[in-house]
Amino acid sequence: MEMDMASRKQYLITLQDKYFKTGSKKAKSAILDEYIKNTHMNRKYVIRKINSELPSEPAVRMRRSFYDSRIIAPLAKIWAIFDYPCGQRLSSILKIEIDRLVKFGEIHASIDIIKKLKMISSSTIDRKLRHEKEVLKINLKHGRVKNHLIYQKIPVKSHEWNNTLLGQIEIDYVEHCGSSVAGEYIHTVSSVDIASGWWEAEAILGKSQAKTFIALDKMRLRSPGFWKEMHPDNDTCFINEHLLKYANSHHMKLSRSRPYKKNDNCFIEQKNSTHIRAVFGHLRYDTLGELSLINSLYSNQLRLYKNFFQPVMKLSRKTRVKGKVFRKYSMAKTPFQRVMESSQISEIRKDSLKRLYAELNPALLKRQIDEQLKLIYKAYQEKDKKVSLDYIKKQTKRIDSFGYILNASTTHAMVT
Repeated sequence: MEMDMASRKQYLITLQDKYFKTGSKKAKSAILDEYIKNTHMNRKYVIRKINSELPSEPAVRMRRSFYDSRIIAPLAKIWAIFDYPCGQRLSSILKIEIDRLVKFGEIHASIDIIKKLKMISSSTIDRKLRHEKEVLKINLKHGRVKNHLIYQKIPVKSHEWNNTLLGQIEIDYVEHCGSSVAGEYIHTVSSVDIASGWWEAEAILGKSQAKTFIALDKMRLRSPGFWKEMHPDNDTCFINEHLLKYANSHHMKLSRSRPYKKNDNCFIEQKNSTHIRAVFGHLRYDTLGELSLINSLYSNQLRLYKNFFQPVMKLSRKTRVKGKVFRKYSMAKTPFQRVMESSQISEIRKDSLKRLYAELNPALLKRQIDEQLKLIYKAYQEKDKKVSLDYIKKQTKRIDSFGYILNASTTHAMVT
């Protein structure tokens, strides 16, 4: 059986050592005869090869990485500042916000690294942050018997939304009851504009209609545009004569989702998860002190951080091929960017938002949010001395300098 090239080479290396160690010319000739007999190669060629230094295996040349290890540290820091978005959302915001972070002294990197961060693609971001993403995890509640008389007055609406019209508001309650619904506890009234993704929230103690309407008024006045339609789920706290009168008095439409169809309110359900549960966890908040601290966060740092610096991906097209659904998303933009692009907002209001945006430092906002959360968790511990820090960590799922495990958020809207 004829030997291949690799085998012949290995055989020659073995004989070469033996060839040079022997001093006899006759023995060297015998070694050559053995090799030629087994390989059928030319004698002169074999002599030349055995007397030369055989080359070692050529080293595999690796392509030089354009985005080397120096880019990982500043990229991971920016990723943390903007609350751990996915690569697609982070790549769109890097081009806009990195100069601002350098200006505020939050990022220290060479000009070359800054240029690379502006050029980096979403897939490269995901690849470079693979190790950091291994630490982060994700985790989504139901309804009851309805009064069918009032429900007949409020039309059902599922997916018939005009995605360019500002003022279509989905609203929902988030309960901060912990493991027991007994007694009075804090609820968050949460709202999101479907077209822009602009989010507002207000906390109330209990679930009374009067407090709910006060919360809705505060959120409506903080929003950049006029509310044209409110769309809650089928919760009896929203679907009642009083809310219907409230909507009519403010020249708003009122619609509702289908019973037991949570995805009809998909926009606000996502915000409940990423903007509220990921921040406050599943602890029970039921004191006036906690209410004041939570509302301070809702009306200041948290709304500014989420609306000005958290890009939202919107579904532009969905196609079904046999049993598989393919989704195409438009470029990720912050709610602020979408509001600025809209012709439905007055120039005066846009100028006001631009001035506010110019003064904001996302890293400072992130630190202020973490500091406020420390106060909230401290107030929770003071209320119940038996509660351990490990229990708070488990319920809040947040990581920051205070030592909490943060739940990663992907706040792209589920348009169907």
